[in-house]
Amino acid sequence: MTAAKDKNRQIWDARYGQPGYFYGTAPNAWLASKEGYLKAGMRVLLPADGEGRNSVWCAERGMAVDAFELSAVAVEKAKQLAAKRGVSVNHAVADIGGWDWQPEVYDAVILVFMNFATPNMRRRLFADCIKTLRPGGILLLQGYSVRQLEYGTGGPSVPEQLYTEEMLANAFAALDILEMTVYDTELSEGQGHNGMSAVISMVARKPD
Repeated sequence: MTAAKDKNRQIWDARYGQPGYFYGTAPNAWLASKEGYLKAGMRVLLPADGEGRNSVWCAERGMAVDAFELSAVAVEKAKQLAAKRGVSVNHAVADIGGWDWQPEVYDAVILVFMNFATPNMRRRLFADCIKTLRPGGILLLQGYSVRQLEYGTGGPSVPEQLYTEEMLANAFAALDILEMTVYDTELSEGQGHNGMSAVISMVARKPD
């Protein structure tokens, strides 16, 4: 592990090592509102899943779920949450660069607040997400828009790590974009996301 990666892991370990669940145990509200795109039996991937709130929610709905996260502390808490809810999730400790991005194996990929990714990391991540989707597969994404800097209620302070419609449309040009919405909303997700926030949400489908 490089020094930079080890430092990053330590930062996330410290965040997730606090009592309770940093982003809560309820699923992301926007993701839950898109349940119609997700069916029992689908194979689903959740990169950077944190403490498991979204992967466990998917598993509760009968999906076969793979999830990975850099922080081993978070993964342990995710496993505990899955056990408490009585579901099975394939939780792994891995970072974006270390995950085995196999081609065309997932029916859905879910990206929730991945704004920690630098532009170079983000380009690789988005390309890998497209690659790993099966034809007809769905990508669900929510993240902070550049206007989030006005609120300061979560997310990075670096504009380059925030999203714009144009950036997402270009990054996912290989997919059919079914929904793209930019709006302000009140977030209440544990300690991590609280207050009025500027977000972008997108649903896209990989062509058959």
